[in-house]
This record gives sequence, structure tokens and C-alpha cells, in this order.
Amino acid sequence: MEHLITEIVRGLVDDKENIKVTKDGPGDEGAVVYHISVAPDDMGRVIGKQGRIAKAIRTVVRSAANRTGEKAVVEID
Repeated sequence: MEHLITEIVRGLVDDKENIKVTKDGPGDEGAVVYHISVAPDDMGRVIGKQGRIAKAIRTVVRSAANRTGEKAVVEID
């Protein structure tokens, strides 16, 4: 899942070296939380206008996790 998130974000940003995806273990609800960190200049590209790109990333990751029977949440730091 981390590889999927990294590849999606890599296509959006200019500074590909500063992409960091970290994973927190399952929380109270059993969902794995993925944290995306990018360079400050690229933050707007990952979030998008009115959060549309961030919402799309969350939808793709949730769908991919659902196929494997997991729950996933994406947070952009």
C-alpha cells in the first residue's frame, strides 16, 4: 500500500526526493493510517483545489485496501 501511495504522489510533485509515507498500526477501529509528507512547495499539488486530489488519493487507497480486506486512512501532513 505504501508503494501505491508513493507512486501516486510521485506523479504529482516536483521534488520527488522529499516524499515520505509512514504507516501507523491499526487503531481502535482497525484502520491502518498512512501519513504522507512532501516538500512545502508541493503541498498544494497533493491537496488540490478544494481538496479534490487529496480526496481522490483517499478513495483509491481505501478501494485498494478494501480489496485485501483491510481498512486504510490517508492523512496528509
